[in-house]
Amino acid sequence: MAFRNALVSVSNKSGLIEFLKPLVAQGLRVVSTGGTLRTLRDAGIPAVDVAEQTGFPEVMDGRVKTLHPRVHMPLLARASHSEDFDLLKREGLEPFDLVIVNLYPFEEARARGAQGDELIEYIDIGGPSLLRAAAKNHSRVTVVCDPADYTWIAERGETSLEDRCRLAAKVYSHTSRYDDLIARTLSADVESWNGLAGRLVTELRYGENPHQAARWYRDPLASSGLHEAEILHGKALSYNNLLDLDSAVAAVAEFRRPAAVAVKHNNPCGVGVSDENSEAIVRAVQRALTADPVSVFGGIVAINRQVDLASAEALAGIFLECIVAPDFSPEALERLQKKKDLRLLKWPKLAEHKATTQFRTVAGGYLVQTADRTSDWSNHWKVEGEHPSSEIKTDLLLAWKVCAHLRSNAIALASGGQTVGLGMGQVNRVDAVEQALARARKHHPDLRRPVVLASDAFFPFPDSIELASEAGVRWIIQPGGSIRDNEVLARARALGVNMVLTGTRHFRH
Repeated sequence: MAFRNALVSVSNKSGLIEFLKPLVAQGLRVVSTGGTLRTLRDAGIPAVDVAEQTGFPEVMDGRVKTLHPRVHMPLLARASHSEDFDLLKREGLEPFDLVIVNLYPFEEARARGAQGDELIEYIDIGGPSLLRAAAKNHSRVTVVCDPADYTWIAERGETSLEDRCRLAAKVYSHTSRYDDLIARTLSADVESWNGLAGRLVTELRYGENPHQAARWYRDPLASSGLHEAEILHGKALSYNNLLDLDSAVAAVAEFRRPAAVAVKHNNPCGVGVSDENSEAIVRAVQRALTADPVSVFGGIVAINRQVDLASAEALAGIFLECIVAPDFSPEALERLQKKKDLRLLKWPKLAEHKATTQFRTVAGGYLVQTADRTSDWSNHWKVEGEHPSSEIKTDLLLAWKVCAHLRSNAIALASGGQTVGLGMGQVNRVDAVEQALARARKHHPDLRRPVVLASDAFFPFPDSIELASEAGVRWIIQPGGSIRDNEVLARARALGVNMVLTGTRHFRH
């Protein structure tokens, strides 16, 4: 059955005229408001002003126009209640069977910097009321909030109950996301948030494993994100690619100096930094790749500077899933595009990206926390022993920043601007130390430079200090805070191990 009576009020007018014209030709009556009304009439569609329907003009600069019984009665009249239709008949009203509404562009206004009273005027009141009323009555009303749905509705010519139910569900998702966005804009307090309301970026082929369905959403409040990255080469990103890219970007964004981070299975496996000079990027990349040449195979690399040809040559020498960087020189891009399956992502804001909030799902709900942050060398850090040289300080900071991005319990060894051994995800700290030392012995057996060690949390006993000392480590950075700190520090002094206490833990579960 063709649609007979439509209520139309939209901010996004794309595709609207093309959708409505054939329906109007078939006899559809259209009631509309404000700018939408003018657009329809300019296109030759004889729309009825909603003020004619209500008998009351728009007031308060359009704040009040559809909030009226003569609009909502035709929306909410129940097909199974004859008295509802008797009421409409007495009032001279036709029931609406098609509602096309989308909301004031609050998200876009916020993104362009609107604030205060200007932004408040982008909070839609009538639109959500129309949508929710029509969605509630989806047993007979077709409600459309997304222009992307025009095509398939037009192809069908009519909608089934299943179609209308799906469209109604989309409405409630749309309005809940809209309300969540407003709530999060008005208050930074996570207690005022009600849900994870994201905007779909794309369907993914599958999740962590092929039998799992997956989608990628973006946070409309985020100032930047992976959704901004341009895929210059390679196939679409997978769920696991995105997780690893996120870990790699979060880690490399810790560094102001040129840096490269290789990630495998959501853990950094090699990190390199360099001083600013003409060979800075290639040195950082080489250090990241040679930190653990076994684990990096099949990994993802994030770089916080433009990739040059020398760096591209180094990266092309190993199988990698993805490389993400602020940019690629034309020569570097040409070289890397020769690798058919390598995904290349250009994200100019990569080095600026700083997550502010983190979400994790748990059974029956989710957790929200502010994002973790490491700090650079600070006067409030306490040094037990001799003060580090600039070279040792660089390696201590490197190890400390990397450690914060490893799964707990986590240990990071660094030397000469690169990680040389990482231990992560262990159920006790001694095992993490042993794992990191074993990797250092395996991949850097001839290392002659001083090696420093970072721990994401305090040492509950001196045993880890003893293991590190036996391996030649003379510098350790850790939060402190154990009830046995005095015992641990005394043992470190006896072994000639210098200790830096930061006062800040960096667990990553």
